[in-house]
Amino acid sequence: MTPAPGRLARYLEDDVLSHSDPATGLPVGPRAARMTDADPTSEVLLARIIASLEDDKAEDIVQIDLRGRSDMADYMVICSGRSSRQVAAISEKLVDRLKQEFGRLSKIEGKETGDWVLIDTADVIVHVFRPEVREFYQLEKMWLPADQQRGGAKA
Repeated sequence: MTPAPGRLARYLEDDVLSHSDPATGLPVGPRAARMTDADPTSEVLLARIIASLEDDKAEDIVQIDLRGRSDMADYMVICSGRSSRQVAAISEKLVDRLKQEFGRLSKIEGKETGDWVLIDTADVIVHVFRPEVREFYQLEKMWLPADQQRGGAKA
C-alpha cells in the first residue's frame, strides 16, 4: 500500500523522508506526526500560535475569542515585540511553523517595516506590534470588555 499522492507530497517538498512502516508503507518517525488529512481545529491552532509566540519571547500576549462576534476568524491574538527586528522575526517564525506543522499557508502583511505585522491563518488572526504602535492603535479596546483590557478598570 502506498500513501496517497497529496499526502506524500508534503514529505517530498522538504526532501526528507523517514523510514516507512512495512504494514502501511507510510513514513514514520519525526515527520509522521505531521501527516493528517484533517485541518487542525481553531483551538489546536490557537494553542500552537500561543506556544510559538511564547517561544520567541513575544510580550503581553492577549487572546480574544471572536466566535459568535465575528465571521472573520474564531480567535484574535495580539502581542508585542521589543523592536522591529523582533516583530518581523516572531512573525516569520510563526508562519514557518504553521506551514511545517500543519501545512497551513498564512497570509502576512507588514513584515517589511516590522511595526505592525498581521498574520491571517483563517481561523486565528495574529497581530504582532512594536509596543508604541500597539498603544497607538489599541485594538484590545475594540474587541475586549473594559475589565479584560490591559490596565482596564478594576471591579
